[in-house]
Amino acid sequence: MKKIVLFLLIGLPLLGMAQNKSELLQHYEAFYKEMKLQGDVNGVISALTHLNVLAPTKERKDTLAYVYANNNQHLQALNTIGIESNEGDSDLAVRVKAVSLKALNQPKRALEQFEILFKRSPSPYLAYELSDLKVQTGDNTGAASNIEYGIANAKDDMKYAFYERQQPYEVPLKAALIHMKGLVKYNTDKDDIDGAIAIIDEALKIDPNFNLASLSKQALESRKAQPETQE
Repeated sequence: MKKIVLFLLIGLPLLGMAQNKSELLQHYEAFYKEMKLQGDVNGVISALTHLNVLAPTKERKDTLAYVYANNNQHLQALNTIGIESNEGDSDLAVRVKAVSLKALNQPKRALEQFEILFKRSPSPYLAYELSDLKVQTGDNTGAASNIEYGIANAKDDMKYAFYERQQPYEVPLKAALIHMKGLVKYNTDKDDIDGAIAIIDEALKIDPNFNLASLSKQALESRKAQPETQE
């Protein structure tokens, strides 16, 4: 009899805890849906955090990291899913790592993640990201290869956004890739500034309002003029 009473004393609190956990899960799942419906990012983050504490899953962690990254909270995104390269990661997790590491000025680590994405599903957009990161890390040969793939596969309706101005703007992806090709040309042959400028002019023909290409052209023309100024 004493054993039965002891079992009941131990079992009842555990049953209560299980019920409370189930109720909490239902509450935060409903809360999550409502926050998504309202477009409340902080509410979505709060709901997903609670759900991950109560019943952690890889999918929930990936989603939370994505919400963080999409809200420009890149450090929090990486703290959620880590920065290590893992072939078992979902496409969403790899994309979050790639974008967040790039945003946090970690080009070598970001490059690893973008390479995984490109290997899984190559696209002109990923080709541009890879070429940009490879230029930053000094791999001009690798960048040139990605650029050629991107130019060959970019469609006329594909756009790429730039943020160097106060007001973000978009240009055709092909123009962005051709501009990058001009930079690679200069990096690999600094004596042929005219050749690099001619390539950038091709990008400006596609979009005369491509501000970054205009700035690159001005910088190259300035470098070209420097030896004449010094004489």
